[in-house]
Amino acid sequence: MSDTPSTGIALLAVDVQPTFLKAMPEGEACLRRCLLAASAAKLLGVPVLFTEQVPAKLGPTHPDLLLAAGEGRAVFGKTAFSAFGAPGLVEAFGKMQVSQLLICGLEIPVCVYQTAMDALREGMGVTILSDAVTGRRSEDGRACLEALRVAGAHILPTETVFYALVGDAMHPQFRAFTELVKQAG
Repeated sequence: MSDTPSTGIALLAVDVQPTFLKAMPEGEACLRRCLLAASAAKLLGVPVLFTEQVPAKLGPTHPDLLLAAGEGRAVFGKTAFSAFGAPGLVEAFGKMQVSQLLICGLEIPVCVYQTAMDALREGMGVTILSDAVTGRRSEDGRACLEALRVAGAHILPTETVFYALVGDAMHPQFRAFTELVKQAG
């Protein structure tokens, strides 16, 4: 990752657990975009971190997503709605010198919203991957994303964000990334 434009950036996948995905009207579509984000992050050397809401009761992160992120991933269990309440996560951000957080996952009006607000309060740059987040009620999600935008978060699609990290067709990972995009549909 040393000479990639992704230094200081991390992808945080919030509570992408099968139990929650099944409760979301667009859960499968969200999972596909989270898979693209995790695969692109791995390809570009962006660290991928996961939170799991009460994993002992609600189960772990979707296995395909963990696989897409590769071996360097880190998983943090939590009971708080904000990821910043997950023991060890803030310390991990510090060790990685994360200043820019890309967020995908569930659910927009609860955990994603609270996590993004806490990141903004901590002075981090925040980008919500708009096509890789979802909630049970779309109108609630839209209201929360607008509030996050007003608070200073960027709300952008996954491809837009990762193409910005690639930056140029001459980037050594450009072809591999465009292949990921094609596979994601």
